[in-house]
Amino acid sequence: MVDVTPKEQTQRRAVARGRVHMQPETTALVARGAVNKGDVLSVARVAGIQAAKRTADLVPLCHPLLVGSVLVNFRIEDTFIEVEAQVDTVDRTGVEMEALTAVTGACLTIYDMCKSADRSMVIGDVALWEKTGGRSGNYRRPDDELDDDLDDLLG
Repeated sequence: MVDVTPKEQTQRRAVARGRVHMQPETTALVARGAVNKGDVLSVARVAGIQAAKRTADLVPLCHPLLVGSVLVNFRIEDTFIEVEAQVDTVDRTGVEMEALTAVTGACLTIYDMCKSADRSMVIGDVALWEKTGGRSGNYRRPDDELDDDLDDLLG
């Protein structure tokens, strides 16, 4: 682990996003609240919050942090559900991993709750969109940068 003890505590925030791609019929089920396992987005929100708080248990070299707040929101489109997580703290290291873990936990929960209706779902597009605070300063991903990165990876 990196020694963060000499660093000053500062306000830090990270925002991450990811998507669960699915059939239009599946997004319609989620939007109507008609998935057999229950209210998908409410359960996924709680899963994302829990995941953010347990990040250091999942990622071996990640520092345990006192997470001040976790917000998990969703956007339903025809063929995907987008998950956005914002994590805030006052600490010596950033919360990027907590935001990414929150998104991933929420996406996995959406998959789990919808898999009986759609086994072809794909989780993807998970990326850090913004971070503030700390020695390295602020970062914001340009809106089209993720599309360019994915194009480069896929050829």
